Amino acid sequence: MDAVISVQSLTKVFGSREVLHGVDLTVRAGSVYGVIGPNGSGKTTTMRCLLDIIRPTSGQVRVLGQDPRQGGPALRRRIGYLPGELFLAGRVTGRQLLARYEDISGPVEPGRIGELAERLGLDLDRHARKLSKGNRQKLGLVQAFMHQPDVLLLDEPTSGLDPLVQQEFHSMVHEASINGQTIFLSSHVLSEIQQTADTGAILRDGRIIAEQSMEALRTSAVRRVRLGASKITAGDAVARLLAVPGLGQVEAVASDGGVTLTATLEGAVQPLVRALGSLELTDLVIEEPDLEQSVLALYSEHQADPT
Repeated sequence: MDAVISVQSLTKVFGSREVLHGVDLTVRAGSVYGVIGPNGSGKTTTMRCLLDIIRPTSGQVRVLGQDPRQGGPALRRRIGYLPGELFLAGRVTGRQLLARYEDISGPVEPGRIGELAERLGLDLDRHARKLSKGNRQKLGLVQAFMHQPDVLLLDEPTSGLDPLVQQEFHSMVHEASINGQTIFLSSHVLSEIQQTADTGAILRDGRIIAEQSMEALRTSAVRRVRLGASKITAGDAVARLLAVPGLGQVEAVASDGGVTLTATLEGAVQPLVRALGSLELTDLVIEEPDLEQSVLALYSEHQADPT
């Protein structure tokens, strides 16, 4: 499968400050690629380089096989872009504004704009200056998706959206991916990347410090385990569980005729399931992986070893 977006050794310097330090990433056709990082980590700068809004200091960028500096309007029509800060003209309605965007982006299927607006709960006949932050964001999403571009670049796309609209946005991204479109999105909120992306890159201080499929990140993440067992002492139960790879922080409390244990599990669940097969369980809860803690751990590792 060909790379739709390719970034190699990308650096960007503003004055005396280098904000991107040799960023490398590849986004495959039809995939959803999410970049997670705190504000100021370089997410927006990377996207703007992909669009030729700003130009790299060094390195190579390719979008749909072309250098954005040379692709011109023809390349940009194949891209849908939602900026992190959306500025709208105030004296026109949403419908009028989208008609102007259509002149720039290219043809839009009849009824497509109305369909997207209905899904997002957007009134197209209100003036842009009267729209709330959330409704401005909805308008930005409609203009990004409406011409069904080959590539979608979405910078903090759910900012200002209520939870129900966020879920509709996730459905739109999923449908776009099934349709063969490629989505590159950024966020400082892990749950957004977790729900939408196939692959996640963690960006910190202008460097990608980790890149994993969301499934790999989920597999390596920390789960919390709580179980109850009968006809066994606390000491024996702890001894059996400590032999399970990735199990840690085991605590046991004896009860009448049994024991209650809590622990953390990092890695695969199957070894734990095999160990529990010899116990008479009265209760078992394995919580969803704590991906937030996994990302924070990667941040901490990077701070401890910046090389």
